[in-house]
Amino acid sequence: MKERIWAPWRGEYIIEANRPRNRCFFCELVLAKPSPENLMVYNTVNSFVVLNKFPYNNGHLMVVPKKHVETFDKLSELEYRDLSDLLKLSLRVINNVYTPQGCNVGMNLGKAAGAGIDDHIHYHIVPRWNGDTNFMPLFTDVKVISEHITASYDKILKGFTEVSK
Repeated sequence: MKERIWAPWRGEYIIEANRPRNRCFFCELVLAKPSPENLMVYNTVNSFVVLNKFPYNNGHLMVVPKKHVETFDKLSELEYRDLSDLLKLSLRVINNVYTPQGCNVGMNLGKAAGAGIDDHIHYHIVPRWNGDTNFMPLFTDVKVISEHITASYDKILKGFTEVSK
Protein backbone atom coordinates (compact mmCIF):
# COMPACT_ATOMS: atom_id res chain seq x y z
CA MET A 1 0.00 0.00 0.00
CA LYS A 2 1.33 3.42 -0.94
CA GLU A 3 1.64 6.06 1.73
CA ARG A 4 0.03 9.41 1.00
CA ILE A 5 1.17 12.74 2.29
CA TRP A 6 -1.43 15.45 2.10
CA ALA A 7 -0.14 18.93 1.34
CA PRO A 8 -3.22 21.04 0.54
CA TRP A 9 -1.17 24.24 0.68
CA ARG A 10 0.65 23.01 -2.43
CA GLY A 11 -2.56 23.42 -4.44
CA GLU A 12 -2.78 27.03 -3.28
CA TYR A 13 0.81 27.55 -4.42
CA ILE A 14 0.09 26.09 -7.87
CA ILE A 15 -3.04 28.22 -8.30
CA GLU A 16 -1.23 31.34 -7.06
CA ALA A 17 1.82 30.76 -9.27
CA ASN A 18 -0.34 30.33 -12.38
CA ARG A 19 -2.89 33.06 -11.71
CA PRO A 20 -2.80 35.78 -14.36
CA ARG A 21 -1.87 39.12 -12.82
CA ASN A 22 -2.37 42.65 -14.04
CA ARG A 23 0.26 43.82 -11.57
CA CYS A 24 3.35 42.40 -9.99
CA PHE A 25 2.76 40.70 -6.62
CA PHE A 26 5.45 42.86 -5.01
CA CYS A 27 4.06 46.06 -6.56
CA GLU A 28 0.69 45.23 -5.00
CA LEU A 29 2.44 45.47 -1.61
CA VAL A 30 4.28 48.76 -2.18
CA LEU A 31 1.50 50.93 -0.70
CA ALA A 32 0.43 48.38 1.91
CA LYS A 33 1.13 48.54 5.62
CA PRO A 34 2.61 45.53 7.42
CA SER A 35 -0.12 43.04 8.36
CA PRO A 36 -0.60 39.31 8.92
CA GLU A 37 -2.83 39.18 5.82
CA ASN A 38 -0.14 40.37 3.40
CA LEU A 39 2.79 38.91 5.44
CA MET A 40 4.73 42.20 5.24
CA VAL A 41 6.67 42.74 8.45
CA TYR A 42 8.66 45.91 7.83
CA ASN A 43 9.14 48.69 5.32
CA THR A 44 11.34 51.68 4.66
CA VAL A 45 10.99 54.51 2.17
CA ASN A 46 12.42 52.41 -0.69
CA SER A 47 12.18 48.74 0.38
CA PHE A 48 10.16 46.25 2.41
CA VAL A 49 10.36 42.80 4.01
CA VAL A 50 7.73 40.13 3.50
CA LEU A 51 7.55 36.50 4.60
CA ASN A 52 7.54 33.94 1.82
CA LYS A 53 4.01 32.50 1.74
CA PHE A 54 5.47 29.16 0.63
CA PRO A 55 8.67 29.00 2.72
CA TYR A 56 11.63 26.66 2.36
CA ASN A 57 12.20 26.92 6.13
CA ASN A 58 10.80 28.72 9.18
CA GLY A 59 11.44 32.46 8.91
CA HIS A 60 12.00 32.53 5.12
CA LEU A 61 11.98 36.26 4.24
CA MET A 62 12.13 38.27 1.06
CA VAL A 63 13.71 41.75 0.99
CA VAL A 64 12.28 43.76 -1.90
CA PRO A 65 12.87 47.19 -3.43
CA LYS A 66 9.65 49.15 -3.90
CA LYS A 67 10.77 50.15 -7.39
CA HIS A 68 9.77 47.57 -10.00
CA VAL A 69 13.08 46.59 -11.64
CA GLU A 70 14.50 43.36 -13.02
CA THR A 71 18.18 44.32 -12.63
CA PHE A 72 20.25 46.09 -9.98
CA ASP A 73 21.53 48.74 -12.37
CA LYS A 74 18.03 50.23 -12.59
CA LEU A 75 18.07 51.10 -8.87
CA SER A 76 19.38 54.51 -7.86
CA GLU A 77 22.30 54.60 -5.44
CA LEU A 78 19.89 55.56 -2.65
CA GLU A 79 17.48 52.71 -3.49
CA TYR A 80 20.34 50.21 -3.66
CA ARG A 81 21.76 51.39 -0.31
CA ASP A 82 18.32 51.18 1.31
CA LEU A 83 17.82 47.64 -0.01
CA SER A 84 21.29 46.60 1.24
CA ASP A 85 20.71 48.17 4.66
CA LEU A 86 17.37 46.42 4.96
CA LEU A 87 18.96 43.11 3.98
CA LYS A 88 21.51 43.61 6.76
CA LEU A 89 18.79 44.51 9.29
CA SER A 90 16.71 41.50 8.22
CA LEU A 91 19.65 39.16 8.82
CA ARG A 92 20.07 40.64 12.30
CA VAL A 93 16.37 40.04 13.01
CA ILE A 94 16.53 36.44 11.74
CA ASN A 95 19.61 35.78 13.87
CA ASN A 96 17.97 37.30 16.97
CA VAL A 97 14.63 35.55 16.48
CA TYR A 98 15.67 32.09 15.27
CA THR A 99 19.40 31.80 16.13
CA PRO A 100 20.07 29.74 13.00
CA GLN A 101 23.43 28.10 12.44
CA GLY A 102 23.56 29.71 9.01
CA CYS A 103 21.47 31.46 6.36
CA ASN A 104 21.07 31.15 2.63
CA VAL A 105 20.92 34.66 1.15
CA GLY A 106 20.43 35.11 -2.54
CA MET A 107 18.54 36.16 -5.64
CA ASN A 108 17.29 34.32 -8.66
CA LEU A 109 17.71 36.80 -11.51
CA GLY A 110 15.52 35.75 -14.43
CA LYS A 111 13.29 32.76 -15.15
CA ALA A 112 16.26 30.64 -16.25
CA ALA A 113 17.80 31.15 -12.79
CA GLY A 114 14.62 29.97 -11.06
CA ALA A 115 12.90 33.28 -10.32
CA GLY A 116 9.20 32.87 -9.63
CA ILE A 117 8.81 36.63 -10.02
CA ASP A 118 11.43 37.42 -12.62
CA ASP A 119 10.75 41.08 -13.35
CA HIS A 120 11.02 42.47 -9.79
CA ILE A 121 14.31 41.71 -8.03
CA HIS A 122 14.22 40.49 -4.44
CA TYR A 123 16.50 38.78 -1.96
CA HIS A 124 15.60 35.55 -0.21
CA ILE A 125 16.83 34.91 3.33
CA VAL A 126 16.41 31.31 4.46
CA PRO A 127 17.52 30.45 8.00
CA ARG A 128 19.32 27.09 8.20
CA TRP A 129 20.24 24.63 10.94
CA ASN A 130 22.54 21.63 10.88
CA GLY A 131 20.35 18.67 10.02
CA ASP A 132 17.33 20.76 8.96
CA THR A 133 16.93 18.72 5.81
CA ASN A 134 15.27 15.37 6.17
CA PHE A 135 14.25 12.53 3.90
CA MET A 136 10.98 14.18 2.82
CA PRO A 137 12.36 16.40 0.03
CA LEU A 138 14.56 13.59 -1.23
CA PHE A 139 11.89 10.94 -1.59
CA THR A 140 8.58 12.76 -1.76
CA ASP A 141 9.25 16.29 -3.06
CA VAL A 142 7.67 17.57 0.17
CA LYS A 143 9.25 19.99 2.64
CA VAL A 144 8.22 19.83 6.30
CA ILE A 145 7.97 23.26 7.91
CA SER A 146 7.75 22.93 11.68
CA GLU A 147 6.22 26.34 12.44
CA HIS A 148 2.96 27.84 11.17
CA ILE A 149 3.45 30.98 9.08
CA THR A 150 1.39 33.10 11.50
CA ALA A 151 3.77 32.15 14.33
CA SER A 152 6.72 33.10 12.10
CA TYR A 153 5.03 36.40 11.26
CA ASP A 154 4.48 37.27 14.93
CA LYS A 155 8.07 36.40 15.88
CA ILE A 156 9.65 38.32 13.01
CA LEU A 157 7.38 41.36 13.44
CA LYS A 158 8.40 41.49 17.10
CA GLY A 159 12.05 41.11 16.05
CA PHE A 160 11.85 44.11 13.70
CA THR A 161 10.09 46.16 16.39
CA GLU A 162 12.86 45.38 18.87
CA VAL A 163 15.84 46.11 16.59
CA SER A 164 14.38 49.29 15.12
CA LYS A 165 13.81 51.00 18.50
